[in-house]
Amino acid sequence: MALDRWIALIFIVFCCAYGYMAFFTMDQDVPPFMQRNPVWPSTFPKVLAVLGILVGLVVLLGLEKPEAGKEPSATEINYRRLHEYKLGQALALLGLMVAYALLLRPAGFLIATTLFLIAGSAILGERKVHIMVPVSLLAALCVWYLVQQVLGIFLRPFPFFLGN
Repeated sequence: MALDRWIALIFIVFCCAYGYMAFFTMDQDVPPFMQRNPVWPSTFPKVLAVLGILVGLVVLLGLEKPEAGKEPSATEINYRRLHEYKLGQALALLGLMVAYALLLRPAGFLIATTLFLIAGSAILGERKVHIMVPVSLLAALCVWYLVQQVLGIFLRPFPFFLGN
């Protein structure tokens, strides 16, 4: 079986587990006043699980593939030339995402997000620091303002030792 089909199979197993959680375990603790709502907290996870299973089945069954034996086009991933892609950048970005998730609570949203955006743009090749820093800071401030003030969801902007 090809690599894309193995990945699709793993993705389907993950979506099945996620779907089981969404359909059978998430709605147990819904308060009585929410039980009459048409949209529950598990509605979006249910939709994601079903769509994920459908997309995984399309890849697993090979329905998205054109004709067999044809060389992949320039926009498709050629598994025989995988060593030519920039895997170092991709792995560095994945590591940066993990570091961002671990740093988010202790460093606060503004510092962690600004550092993530600066480091991410540097990994992707941007070298103009005088542009990266203000744009990253402005983006982090705008997202924090929208989430905190407009949506009313608390995000700790600074590290815990600086207070709220």
